[in-house]
Amino acid sequence: MHRRDFLKSAGVAAGGVLLAGPLTRPAYAASPWDQVPAILARIVPPTFPDRTFDITAYGAVGDNTTDCTPAFAKAIAACNAAGGGTVLVPPGTYRTGKIHLLSDVNLHVDAGATVRFRSDAGSYLPTVFTRWQGIECYNYSPFIYAYGRTNVAITGPGTIDGNAAAGPWFGFDDKRGPDWDRLQQMALDGVPVDQRRFGDGHYLKPNMIQLYNCSNILIENVHLRNPAMWTIHPVLSRNVTVRNVTVYSRGAMVDGCDPESCADVLIEGCSFDTGDDGTVVKSGRDVDGRRVGVPSENIVIRNNSYYGRWGAITVGSEMSGGVRNVFAQDNRILPGPSYHSFYAVYIKTNNRRGGVVDGIHVRNLTGGPCDRGGLFVDMNYSLTGPGYGPVADPVVRNITVEGLTVDDSPFAIKLSGSSVSHIANVTISNSTFTSIGTAAPQISNADGVVLSNVRINGTLYGGGPKAVRYEAEDAAISQGAVAANHAGYSGTGFVDTVNVAGSHVEWTVSAAAAGTATLLLRYANGTTTGRPMDIAVNGTVVAAGKAFPGTGSWDTWASATVTAQLRAGTNTVRATATTADGCPNLDCLDVTGP
Repeated sequence: MHRRDFLKSAGVAAGGVLLAGPLTRPAYAASPWDQVPAILARIVPPTFPDRTFDITAYGAVGDNTTDCTPAFAKAIAACNAAGGGTVLVPPGTYRTGKIHLLSDVNLHVDAGATVRFRSDAGSYLPTVFTRWQGIECYNYSPFIYAYGRTNVAITGPGTIDGNAAAGPWFGFDDKRGPDWDRLQQMALDGVPVDQRRFGDGHYLKPNMIQLYNCSNILIENVHLRNPAMWTIHPVLSRNVTVRNVTVYSRGAMVDGCDPESCADVLIEGCSFDTGDDGTVVKSGRDVDGRRVGVPSENIVIRNNSYYGRWGAITVGSEMSGGVRNVFAQDNRILPGPSYHSFYAVYIKTNNRRGGVVDGIHVRNLTGGPCDRGGLFVDMNYSLTGPGYGPVADPVVRNITVEGLTVDDSPFAIKLSGSSVSHIANVTISNSTFTSIGTAAPQISNADGVVLSNVRINGTLYGGGPKAVRYEAEDAAISQGAVAANHAGYSGTGFVDTVNVAGSHVEWTVSAAAAGTATLLLRYANGTTTGRPMDIAVNGTVVAAGKAFPGTGSWDTWASATVTAQLRAGTNTVRATATTADGCPNLDCLDVTGP
């Protein structure tokens, strides 16, 4: 039987594909999303002393002509020497070469202000230590650069214009081949990084913003336009927030935001109208990426809009240091003025990369069109470079996709594993694809693939119950009240309990049959202190002291899950505060199964 026909049949399909009914977990299993509140609690944007250093006081003139490079450098140095503060770019257009940030500096581009970068390559010399497509070397300085700094910010609401089309950078694209081959060969040969020198006379163009080996980073409310290469590129950095940023790019290799070998990253509320991938998680390339060996991990991507091109939510292809614990939720794909996204979810690697991709979780990604496909996991992505390097088969495993809604695409689902390293453990659930060219999922060299309640062009792949929502405001409340003074809740409000141990909320829920159910509690905790609760079903505690960590603010909602046995008919589910801080704010309870 042909694979496509076989996949349409009920039950277990070839190639490790299960068309599932109700999805159940062992009683001890937790949702991977339970990790998100703890990740968000660790991501704390930097703050800065109330001191302002106006660049015009250091010689800058906003006439779109004067070279303001020295003024930026002096203002940043003065701000750092004073113990930190804000370097202010007031209204006007300021031409500049490279900007190197120091610790405790917030570069603030005011409303009506534009930082426009110079178009001569010499303004980005001398070379700096950098990564170029995942390989360490010395090259042209990124337009905005920091190395080894702490507490660094770039904020708006003004504009930073890379002005790349006016410079030589896109002309480099057709000339970079020999330099790119040479850099890859140096990495293969183990040439010390200090001897991998490019820059003047070579053709490897620079990134727009690269913050290398930094901690406590904030990029917020700024408009970024016209980069020469990747727009926002934190490398080997920790505690990174990219919030409410708009990115506009055209040309080749002009990704939106590329966290590489970074930990604890939040990308939220951004708009990506890009000529390449929107948000793309990386961790070094091939031999050099494995030599450095630092993964990207604990990354949250939420509430962003993607207008093209290539992948919206993307991993790779430079992922040789590993990628784990990526959570993308509530993102949107929209038709852009110039492009459409190629893929909604795109995970790409090949047999020279090595590394492990473990734990990519996407939910509530909606929109279209996607010009090449919906979900594409490709372990046979293109090979480049002299000799390609040694084979080091990567591992790709533990991918969950829920609530993916794509309209208008050539295919819905394609999993293309390696014959010697299969993709492992992919669950796609509660997803809908319409106007799809090739409807049947295309799956090869993949094991443990589960489709549950996936509908493609009206055909259902895998059944399964949908969650039933019970609002907290309709439950029985002890020592608390219904409130609506924080945004983001469902229904008509949420429950805010008194700060006392023993306060609780109790729902009455129904089950058509006895069996295992998943209980998902949606909550907010705007403090930095966890608010644990006992979760009891029918009077028996099934999860004692269940953690409900801080979510970053009272307007930020997260979820925690518990699996429990329900009896046929009516059941009670009670969440009881175990500390004097009381319960977190409780929005609703979603019950799935039995």
